[in-house]
Amino acid sequence: MKLSKKQARLRRATKFRAQHASRSTARLCVFKTSVHIYAQIISSCGTKTLASASTLASKLKNGGNVDAATQIGTAIAEAAKKAKVTKVAFDRSGFKYHGRVKALADAARDGGLEF
Repeated sequence: MKLSKKQARLRRATKFRAQHASRSTARLCVFKTSVHIYAQIISSCGTKTLASASTLASKLKNGGNVDAATQIGTAIAEAAKKAKVTKVAFDRSGFKYHGRVKALADAARDGGLEF
């Protein structure tokens, strides 16, 4: 589904505000497509990726559903523990907190991350 120009602009604006609001702590950034979902933890200065997980790298059969997002949330929480990160700001990149984004966030919380 192609976004209209207005929807794309609003998503970019939301993403920009979220990035600048969470500059003092590490961020858990989420990006999704219709086929895959990606998550990475970025340092507070924004220059280093501390941990990452995606359905592309995990070779799941179907990466575009809620079950896959739950598995990626668990994987990113484990990777964050290895990187000694416990507190993060959740950056949903302008996507609605619903469906796969919510499933990933809940799984990451259950895995030990604090938002």
